[in-house]
Amino acid sequence: MSQVFHDIEKKIIASLKENPLQTPETLEKSTELLPDQIRRGIEWLKLKNLAIVDESKSSTLSLGKNGLDSFENGLPERRLLNLVKNGPRKLFDLQKQLGFIFGPAMGLCRKNNWIETSSDEIILKTIPSILPGEKTLQQIGSGKLSKGELDIADLTDLLKRPDFIVEDIVKSKKISLTNSAKSIDVSNISGAIDVEAKVPELFVARTHPLKDTIDEIREIFVTLGFSEIFGNMTQSSFWNFDALFTPQDHPARELQDTFFLDNISAKKIGTAEQIRQVSDSHKKNWRYQWDINEARKMVLRTHTTCVTIKHLAENKPDEARIFSLGRVFRNEKVSYKHLVEFNQIEGIVVGKDANLRNLMGIQREFYKRIGITKIKFWPTFFPYTEPSLQTMVYNEKLGKWIELFGMGIFRPEVTKPLGITKPVLAWGGGIERIAMLKYDLDDVREFYNNNLGWLRSNTKCQ
Repeated sequence: MSQVFHDIEKKIIASLKENPLQTPETLEKSTELLPDQIRRGIEWLKLKNLAIVDESKSSTLSLGKNGLDSFENGLPERRLLNLVKNGPRKLFDLQKQLGFIFGPAMGLCRKNNWIETSSDEIILKTIPSILPGEKTLQQIGSGKLSKGELDIADLTDLLKRPDFIVEDIVKSKKISLTNSAKSIDVSNISGAIDVEAKVPELFVARTHPLKDTIDEIREIFVTLGFSEIFGNMTQSSFWNFDALFTPQDHPARELQDTFFLDNISAKKIGTAEQIRQVSDSHKKNWRYQWDINEARKMVLRTHTTCVTIKHLAENKPDEARIFSLGRVFRNEKVSYKHLVEFNQIEGIVVGKDANLRNLMGIQREFYKRIGITKIKFWPTFFPYTEPSLQTMVYNEKLGKWIELFGMGIFRPEVTKPLGITKPVLAWGGGIERIAMLKYDLDDVREFYNNNLGWLRSNTKCQ
């Protein structure tokens, strides 16, 4: 029986016979078909093994806001080193001269042992001829380059810094005919009605795939015997950082990593005893003068752990299984795997006999229920857990292991100041990363692009 072709298919075949390699956009012009008709026609021809679709992706790198500023005026650490190269300078004068870049400049110069500080002065120890990242800044300048044109080691340093490098990814498709399609005479093929052709599609209302993933994760933990707790998306630095044993000069507490609410401080951050115990823990273990005004600063929460630690401090349960699920915020460069606002699941188990083996068992059961079977655990470091593990899951599409949830047992420096006496197992991670695995996506931004074609065609059950 001869094949039956739709008029859309015939027009696409005829156009590709004249011009053998085209994009969907050029096919729109050459066939005068609508974009949706082109999409459907290509899919029909693919199913009949008459069309080849070659998908490719390219990216270029350019300098972001901070990168351009550093290209024109020098990296923050270079500017600091230049100011102290002729002799010691007062901290106050340098802060006034450098403004908001003083913090990151100081952090990097200390980390690399280029400077030393006395009570109120900064003294130069050494000044490198070229700093990490400077070569890349000069190579890119005000233009655009691909990764292959750059020094990868030097580029890697800048990629870790917010708004220094912007990556533009361009996806493209090229359509061509298979050998069997090239011999088809479109003027002679049947145009009869295909009684087996699909009827027009109706798109009923449905929930977003990311919302489906969130609901599925919530249901799994509820069926495992966990209770959900809730907290505000704005938190004091006390609960977001201090209560979790994060020192007040930690880089995560800089504007480059965290969104602070401008000129807003919390009036009440905890009980007098909680504040005293947390303050004493920081003074004893980190050996610095803890400042309550820093703890009062309000932030958009950077994780949901602040909700669970506050719940534990207020309730001090002997046994508990709880989780918190919601939006968190990080001042990071948006990329294919990072967003400034995303969803996080975080949970804890409290019990006198709770141990790391229990924690791994809970994680294995959760991943099994969500459909992930190839997992392993990798030792790592987190500021407020010890020991700490990173869950690694195998991505079949990428053919490699990728990081997912972080987990561990809360350190005594976190629990004891808040009066928590039993071991606390904790874990957390981004929900978008799980959703990417479920829906076979390699760019997290796809969840927020409002691509109706993808939203309508996606299978609800993965």
